[in-house]
Amino acid sequence: MTMPIAFAGSNLDRADHVRADPDQLSAAMDWRARLLRLDGLDPVITPEARLDWGTLADADPDSELVFLGLLEGKACFAEVATSLIGSVAPANPRLWAAMSALPDAELATYGTARAVVDWHARHRYCARCGCPTVLAKGGWQRNCTNDTCKAEHFPRVDPVTIMLVEHSDRLLLGRQPRFPPRRLSALAGFVEPGESIEEAVAREVHEEAGVRVRDVTYIASQPWPFPSSLMIGCHAHALSDELTIDRTELDEAGWYTRAEVAAAMAGDDSAPFIAPPPQAIAHHLLNWWLSR
Repeated sequence: MTMPIAFAGSNLDRADHVRADPDQLSAAMDWRARLLRLDGLDPVITPEARLDWGTLADADPDSELVFLGLLEGKACFAEVATSLIGSVAPANPRLWAAMSALPDAELATYGTARAVVDWHARHRYCARCGCPTVLAKGGWQRNCTNDTCKAEHFPRVDPVTIMLVEHSDRLLLGRQPRFPPRRLSALAGFVEPGESIEEAVAREVHEEAGVRVRDVTYIASQPWPFPSSLMIGCHAHALSDELTIDRTELDEAGWYTRAEVAAAMAGDDSAPFIAPPPQAIAHHLLNWWLSR
């Protein structure tokens, strides 16, 4: 899949050689360094619909700074504001508007910053011994301060399978309870410990819709910083079209023809459902299926 996917394709050089070297990292924190302006976890957008950057002088002295990487030779940072510590910051309507306005590469840079800053705000204590942790490796690690523990912690990424399930040239689509009316999408679920991607696809589809699948194949992936998932887009064939819907997971699910999917993707008012938004990988998966 060659089409741009939201939150992927940042122009930042993550520069591991810099973040792993305290001397190089310290030298990079000069007057040329840039600080990504955030409103909580939301991006601050300029009138030209670009990310807004300041200098390190704008940072709160009590905040931690995460090294995002190098852009045009300048070191780029994001601030872990003290007001964020321990808080939960879900996406809000302003963010979805910003997502539509930002260029693809800048949206990807913001997604990286949001995910890492949010992780730091929520992981202040060691999961092994409970002692405080401190930022390390430019923000791509936290270290336990307990000398008898010294555990190292790293920003987490949660793998999620999201899958198009096909039977007789129709797709299985569903609506989660949190979705607005008529908004349907591909089924999805977290990969559990001890599972392959293929096994996770098969389990989730059977749990949510009562359908057994075969021939699971990978299509594309998307980083999704809410808070920090990796969406793994797949395709599978159903062994039958008989549904047994888990109403705790889905409010509804059904099979949709190629014509019905095409109408929804075109925004046709007569379509039987509303398609996922362009920022979601499900939108790209449906376009992929229609183009086959």
